[in-house]
Amino acid sequence: MYLKIPKRRVERFLLIAGATWFLFLFIAFHHTARADEKILIAAAANLNPAMDEICKGFEKANPTIDVEVSYGSSGNFFAQIKQGAPFDVFFSADTTYPARLEEEGLAVKGGSTIYAFGSIVVWIPKKSALNPRKGLHVVLDPKVKKLAIANQKIAPYGMAAEEALRYYGLWDKVQDKLVFGENISQTAQFVQSGAADVGILALSQAISPKMESEGDYWVIPAEAYNKLGQAYVVLQRGKDKPGVRKFLEFVQGKKGKEVFSQYGYSLPK
Repeated sequence: MYLKIPKRRVERFLLIAGATWFLFLFIAFHHTARADEKILIAAAANLNPAMDEICKGFEKANPTIDVEVSYGSSGNFFAQIKQGAPFDVFFSADTTYPARLEEEGLAVKGGSTIYAFGSIVVWIPKKSALNPRKGLHVVLDPKVKKLAIANQKIAPYGMAAEEALRYYGLWDKVQDKLVFGENISQTAQFVQSGAADVGILALSQAISPKMESEGDYWVIPAEAYNKLGQAYVVLQRGKDKPGVRKFLEFVQGKKGKEVFSQYGYSLPK
């Protein structure tokens, strides 16, 4: 004796089981495809606001490609890449580190490309009584106990800050006030948190929505420091990845250029 199951119920069961199995295969294949298309970017900390927006736009246009970005100082990334860090592309805050990676055979020869020129500013929280319109000489105000700049030994924006302070004859006068961020993002955090009274930051940070609402800034004239040309280079790990090529085309295309301009960068001609 056996239980007879209605034919309609059997057909419904088989339909559901088949659909479930198809969905499982689709999800498995989808995740595999996405994993195969992941590209890893090392980017200078000043790029954080702009690069986040660029990646968001790129992934919307290319939903099968994941872009994972790590931010930090260019010097630290240079050292990590030499030690085998698994990045596909390096967006530096200068042109020197990419050129050295090419020379050492760690990047595609002749591929170093300037994508933007950066600027630096004096940034002061709005709650401060200090006035950034006084220019860089505001750092001599007795109310300035701590002046934050990025570590000039590993961060190009820190080197630009030192050059500007020397240009105005202020470097020797602020030695006891200086606090150094490992990168330009940490430098900004020092001023935002109150650990420093004034910071010399990237213009791209100062005009980001959060920092623009929290502080005021003065753009340091370009003649006060060496031009901050920023270059990217494709590393050996990423040279044969189609996603890398597509991403760099997006960066150099209309949308990428619009975002860089929006965050205060000058574009190469």
